[in-house]
Amino acid sequence: MAYPHPAPLGIGPMGQRAMTVLYQHRLVSTDQMHRLLAPHHTRSDKIRLQLHTLREAGLADHVGRRTHGQRALLWWLTPKGAEAVEAADLLPARPYRMSPEAAAGPLQEHTLATVETGCAFVTWADRLGHECGPLDWSPESAHPYRDPARPGEDLALIPDAVLNYVHTDHTEHTRTLLTFFVELDRATMTIARLAHKLHAYARYHQHTPQAPGPRATRTATRSSAAVPAWRHRYPVYPRVLLVFTGAEPARLQRRIADLRSLAHADPLLTTTPIRAGATTLDQLREHGPFAPIFTPILGPHHPVDAWLRTEAAGTAA
Repeated sequence: MAYPHPAPLGIGPMGQRAMTVLYQHRLVSTDQMHRLLAPHHTRSDKIRLQLHTLREAGLADHVGRRTHGQRALLWWLTPKGAEAVEAADLLPARPYRMSPEAAAGPLQEHTLATVETGCAFVTWADRLGHECGPLDWSPESAHPYRDPARPGEDLALIPDAVLNYVHTDHTEHTRTLLTFFVELDRATMTIARLAHKLHAYARYHQHTPQAPGPRATRTATRSSAAVPAWRHRYPVYPRVLLVFTGAEPARLQRRIADLRSLAHADPLLTTTPIRAGATTLDQLREHGPFAPIFTPILGPHHPVDAWLRTEAAGTAA
């Protein structure tokens, strides 16, 4: 995505695209940038050169970390770089600003794992002839809602990412836009808290904003023209994908099983028509989202793909 006016300080098209990715996703490794922006190049020299050019121009910066005994660089935009992206007006403005302290802080691994999840979707979309690009997911978008059990509180559902994916059926020649709420679990959150987040997805599904005005007016609005809040943002309620990582496979499978148990004990979840499925990041990277790698959180235990079709859900989109 090129800038509609001269690029900042003469940065070329690849550098411009790198800036938009860093602005959208906040913290990205060199390897992830390579897979997102130049996946068909066997070497990452070109993207490395672009990133270092951005750093020399004061538009980006990096911090190092050790993974598997090797040093990797993690990149983010400086305030100057963020201002340059915002001046182009190609992306929704984001108030968040990364800093060296935040880049090296406790949220580093969670942010990178969320980007890695997006990378898996982008990689498999390319392999399968579908559409999903580096800017097709947005991290931490707030979805306001109310909970009758907590009157007077303004709550917000904040998925780790909202991801858009165009699935193409090459046999039927049909294209379907799928939207996913993505939750990333690194085995650091209690299962009870994760179940509470699932409960929030059901609450958001039910949330219907009340119109301002007298009580009688609000009641009439609810009974006649009230529309759930999510319908103002999505044509179909997004599927909820929980991606587990950060522990050995057996432990992750136990966490998924425990989450299923808690979800089945939640009356709101069992009576609200949302689709939720869990997998591991390793399975997602190895097999892709349209292999049967997701365990449904509700309903039969049989693995399904990202459509999350089960016997109870049927075959509707």
